[in-house]
Amino acid sequence: MRKAFKLFIPIILIITVITTILNCKTEEKKPVENIKNEDSQKIEPNSTNLNVSLLLDLSDRINPTKYPNNAMEFFQRDVGYIKSVSEVFLEHLSAKKVRQANEKIELFFEPSPSNPEINTLSNKLKYPIIKDNLSLDLLNDIENTYSKNPIEIYELAIKDDNYVGSDTWRFFKNKVSDYCLQEGHRNILVILTDGYIYHKDTQLKEGNRSSYLTPQEIRKNKLNSSNWGEKMVNEDYGFVKIDVDLSDLEILVLGINPDPKNVYEEDVIYEYWGKWFKEMNVKRFAIKQADLPSNMDKIIREFILDPV
Repeated sequence: MRKAFKLFIPIILIITVITTILNCKTEEKKPVENIKNEDSQKIEPNSTNLNVSLLLDLSDRINPTKYPNNAMEFFQRDVGYIKSVSEVFLEHLSAKKVRQANEKIELFFEPSPSNPEINTLSNKLKYPIIKDNLSLDLLNDIENTYSKNPIEIYELAIKDDNYVGSDTWRFFKNKVSDYCLQEGHRNILVILTDGYIYHKDTQLKEGNRSSYLTPQEIRKNKLNSSNWGEKMVNEDYGFVKIDVDLSDLEILVLGINPDPKNVYEEDVIYEYWGKWFKEMNVKRFAIKQADLPSNMDKIIREFILDPV
């Protein structure tokens, strides 16, 4: 028995050494499907498929001459928000197994800019991701493109100095269902806007409902006093209703920048948008005032990665 026991010990040692070597080699080659990000623990194990859309307001709100800001220009804030959205999207992707991949991220305007160069840059920001094309190279390409193209888009729009307004109402009427909803996905629309909507070709009026919202309209409707809330309810102020069901869409509105001359302006803007979203049965929404991208990053991250 003692002799057999002496032979048994070296065999165990040999097996242990071989197992250790094999494990080390396995760890050296980490396939894409197992790549994880340390900050992604909150993502569900089955990794819900994301369909993320960004809607940019390229109206004169981004004009640094007309609306300068010492802390950070508003177009630069937009670029920071877009970067945060893309980083969270990539974080979500890196936590998925390749065979589960079926995601999308893309960017829209309404109306489309007349500058073809802007449209070319925006088309490059549309990424459908499936298991057949998901790779580290694709992740790097998304990161690089979303780091450089948005700032170029804003700089071109400012250089053109041709601000045609923002037709967000028409986007919701005609395009949001086709562009932003995909079956079997968690659909998220991020809107970058100051909260005002105006386009010369879309000025509908139905009673006290309108397809637009401007500081002038708020003052005209006398929604600049402490009874603004009661007035909005009793006299039915708001955006013209749209017959669309968005019960499978989550919306995050960033960049609200109310006219400082009216202390109630922000509240009125929030009520217009919130009432409109509720009437369209939006699944979940959040509306946030303009802030530095470093402060907004947490809000963006939580909205996308922590569904309720």
